[in-house]
Amino acid sequence: MDLYIKVKEKLEELGIESEVIEHEPALTTEQADSFIEGIEGVRTKSMFLTNKKKTAYYLLIMDDQKRLDMKRFAELSGGKGIKMASSESLYEKMMLPPGVVSPFGLLNNDEKDIQVYFDREIVSEKRMSFHPNTNEKTIFLDTVDLFKFLEAIGYEVKVIDL
Repeated sequence: MDLYIKVKEKLEELGIESEVIEHEPALTTEQADSFIEGIEGVRTKSMFLTNKKKTAYYLLIMDDQKRLDMKRFAELSGGKGIKMASSESLYEKMMLPPGVVSPFGLLNNDEKDIQVYFDREIVSEKRMSFHPNTNEKTIFLDTVDLFKFLEAIGYEVKVIDL
Protein backbone atom coordinates (compact mmCIF):
# COMPACT_ATOMS: atom_id res chain seq x y z
CA MET A 1 0.00 0.00 0.00
CA ASP A 2 1.15 3.53 -0.79
CA LEU A 3 2.58 4.93 2.47
CA TYR A 4 0.81 8.29 1.99
CA ILE A 5 -2.56 6.56 1.48
CA LYS A 6 -2.00 4.78 4.79
CA VAL A 7 -1.57 8.18 6.50
CA LYS A 8 -4.62 9.66 4.77
CA GLU A 9 -6.83 6.69 5.68
CA LYS A 10 -5.73 6.70 9.34
CA LEU A 11 -6.41 10.43 9.70
CA GLU A 12 -9.85 9.99 8.09
CA GLU A 13 -10.60 7.04 10.38
CA LEU A 14 -9.76 9.22 13.40
CA GLY A 15 -11.78 12.19 12.08
CA ILE A 16 -8.66 14.37 11.92
CA GLU A 17 -8.70 17.23 9.42
CA SER A 18 -5.54 18.24 7.64
CA GLU A 19 -4.36 20.40 4.77
CA VAL A 20 -2.12 18.74 2.19
CA ILE A 21 0.09 20.70 -0.20
CA GLU A 22 1.50 18.82 -3.18
CA HIS A 23 4.87 19.91 -4.57
CA GLU A 24 7.95 18.63 -6.33
CA PRO A 25 10.18 16.37 -4.19
CA ALA A 26 11.75 18.35 -1.36
CA LEU A 27 15.35 17.34 -0.81
CA THR A 28 16.24 19.88 1.90
CA THR A 29 14.42 21.62 4.74
CA GLU A 30 14.93 24.96 2.99
CA GLN A 31 13.40 23.64 -0.22
CA ALA A 32 10.45 22.13 1.67
CA ASP A 33 9.87 25.46 3.43
CA SER A 34 9.87 27.32 0.10
CA PHE A 35 7.00 25.14 -1.16
CA ILE A 36 4.79 26.03 1.82
CA GLU A 37 5.67 29.68 2.31
CA GLY A 38 2.84 31.74 3.77
CA ILE A 39 0.86 28.79 5.18
CA GLU A 40 0.26 28.91 8.93
CA GLY A 41 1.99 26.24 10.99
CA VAL A 42 5.37 25.60 12.59
CA ARG A 43 7.91 24.03 10.26
CA THR A 44 9.27 20.94 11.95
CA LYS A 45 12.15 18.58 11.53
CA SER A 46 11.88 14.99 12.64
CA MET A 47 15.04 13.11 13.48
CA PHE A 48 15.36 9.37 13.83
CA LEU A 49 18.00 8.62 16.44
CA THR A 50 19.44 5.55 18.12
CA ASN A 51 21.79 4.70 20.95
CA LYS A 52 25.32 3.36 20.55
CA LYS A 53 24.25 -0.30 20.70
CA LYS A 54 21.15 0.18 18.51
CA THR A 55 18.93 -1.17 21.28
CA ALA A 56 16.78 1.97 21.59
CA TYR A 57 15.26 4.23 18.94
CA TYR A 58 13.96 7.78 19.23
CA LEU A 59 11.88 10.07 17.05
CA LEU A 60 12.57 13.67 17.97
CA ILE A 61 10.42 16.49 16.59
CA MET A 62 11.52 20.11 16.88
CA ASP A 63 11.45 23.45 15.04
CA ASP A 64 13.30 23.06 11.74
CA GLN A 65 15.42 26.16 12.46
CA LYS A 66 16.73 24.87 15.79
CA ARG A 67 19.98 22.96 16.12
CA LEU A 68 19.96 19.72 18.09
CA ASP A 69 22.25 19.46 21.10
CA MET A 70 22.77 15.68 20.97
CA LYS A 71 24.38 15.62 24.43
CA ARG A 72 21.39 17.43 25.97
CA PHE A 73 18.96 15.05 24.26
CA ALA A 74 20.92 12.07 25.62
CA GLU A 75 20.67 13.52 29.15
CA LEU A 76 16.92 14.14 28.82
CA SER A 77 16.12 10.76 27.25
CA GLY A 78 18.48 8.72 29.42
CA GLY A 79 20.15 7.32 26.31
CA LYS A 80 23.86 6.67 25.95
CA GLY A 81 25.84 7.48 22.83
CA ILE A 82 22.88 8.95 20.96
CA LYS A 83 23.47 9.42 17.23
CA MET A 84 21.54 9.67 13.98
CA ALA A 85 20.21 6.25 13.03
CA SER A 86 21.38 4.75 9.75
CA SER A 87 19.22 4.80 6.64
CA GLU A 88 19.03 0.99 6.98
CA SER A 89 17.62 1.29 10.51
CA LEU A 90 15.19 3.96 9.35
CA TYR A 91 13.88 1.71 6.60
CA GLU A 92 13.76 -1.32 8.88
CA LYS A 93 11.81 0.51 11.60
CA MET A 94 9.60 2.90 9.59
CA MET A 95 9.89 1.80 5.93
CA LEU A 96 11.06 5.33 5.05
CA PRO A 97 14.00 6.73 3.10
CA PRO A 98 16.12 9.55 4.59
CA GLY A 99 14.52 12.98 4.21
CA VAL A 100 10.97 11.74 4.75
CA VAL A 101 11.08 11.08 8.51
CA SER A 102 7.95 12.19 10.38
CA PRO A 103 5.54 10.94 13.06
CA PHE A 104 3.53 9.31 10.27
CA GLY A 105 6.31 6.78 9.74
CA LEU A 106 5.29 5.32 13.11
CA LEU A 107 2.32 3.75 11.31
CA ASN A 108 4.89 1.34 9.84
CA ASN A 109 6.61 0.48 13.14
CA ASP A 110 4.94 -2.81 14.05
CA GLU A 111 7.17 -3.33 17.11
CA LYS A 112 6.09 0.02 18.65
CA ASP A 113 9.68 0.33 19.88
CA ILE A 114 10.38 3.96 19.00
CA GLN A 115 10.22 6.57 21.77
CA VAL A 116 8.61 9.85 20.66
CA TYR A 117 9.91 13.21 21.88
CA PHE A 118 8.78 16.76 21.11
CA ASP A 119 10.67 19.90 21.97
CA ARG A 120 8.49 21.91 24.37
CA GLU A 121 9.11 25.03 22.27
CA ILE A 122 6.73 23.83 19.52
CA VAL A 123 3.95 21.99 21.38
CA SER A 124 2.11 25.24 22.12
CA GLU A 125 1.93 26.03 18.39
CA LYS A 126 -1.55 25.62 16.90
CA ARG A 127 -0.45 23.73 13.76
CA MET A 128 2.54 21.73 12.62
CA SER A 129 3.75 20.56 9.23
CA PHE A 130 5.37 17.29 8.14
CA HIS A 131 6.00 15.14 5.10
CA PRO A 132 3.27 12.45 5.21
CA ASN A 133 5.63 9.55 4.33
CA THR A 134 6.51 11.19 1.00
CA ASN A 135 8.62 14.25 0.20
CA GLU A 136 6.19 15.25 -2.56
CA LYS A 137 3.59 16.48 -0.10
CA THR A 138 3.48 18.53 3.09
CA ILE A 139 0.68 18.02 5.55
CA PHE A 140 -0.52 20.57 8.09
CA LEU A 141 -2.59 19.52 11.09
CA ASP A 142 -3.48 20.89 14.48
CA THR A 143 -1.02 19.94 17.22
CA VAL A 144 -3.80 18.50 19.41
CA ASP A 145 -4.85 16.28 16.49
CA LEU A 146 -1.27 15.13 15.95
CA PHE A 147 -1.07 14.07 19.59
CA LYS A 148 -4.46 12.35 19.24
CA PHE A 149 -3.10 10.47 16.19
CA LEU A 150 0.03 9.35 18.06
CA GLU A 151 -1.99 8.14 21.04
CA ALA A 152 -4.42 6.29 18.75
CA ILE A 153 -1.60 4.35 17.11
CA GLY A 154 -0.06 3.41 20.47
CA TYR A 155 2.64 5.98 21.22
CA GLU A 156 3.24 7.99 24.36
CA VAL A 157 4.58 11.46 23.66
CA LYS A 158 7.30 12.89 25.87
CA VAL A 159 7.77 16.68 25.87
CA ILE A 160 11.26 17.89 26.74
CA ASP A 161 13.10 21.23 27.00
CA LEU A 162 15.92 21.08 24.49
